[in-house]
Amino acid sequence: MKKTSISTAVLAALLATVALAGCKKKEETVDNNAQPAAPVATTPVEPAAPQPMTAAAPVNVSGVTVGKTAAADKTVASAALFAPKDVIIISVRTAGTATNANVGAKLTYQDGQVAGEQSQVLNTTGDETTNISFTNANGWPAGKYRAEVTVDGKAAGTPQEFEVK
Repeated sequence: MKKTSISTAVLAALLATVALAGCKKKEETVDNNAQPAAPVATTPVEPAAPQPMTAAAPVNVSGVTVGKTAAADKTVASAALFAPKDVIIISVRTAGTATNANVGAKLTYQDGQVAGEQSQVLNTTGDETTNISFTNANGWPAGKYRAEVTVDGKAAGTPQEFEVK
């Protein structure tokens, strides 16, 4: 009986070894003397010729108006005196072509403190009016203000002064 159980154990171990050897990942052999494969011939592709860029005329500020209300065509009647609860509209008239131009307006109080600052993106191929509105829920403090306009961070147009009473 001892021969049978030892034979069975040896046979089981042999089968397990064969099974594990069959599952083992085949390793690639590297021949250090082998020559690299010849490169495949390809037809060179010539890059496309660059297209000339047409320079667009930059957008220019043709006028800045400070007012209280805007008409349907975005024009604003000029106002120099405002009440504390009034909406202050900075109307910026531009001429020229602009793609993603940043038109900004800043209100500065008489002591130099910035009372408001906003900007809008302008895309145009001709004359355009952009209105930027400012409100103050607490009311504008009485005093003198200055409205300044920028296009892409550069001063544009003529600064306008007005007063709140």
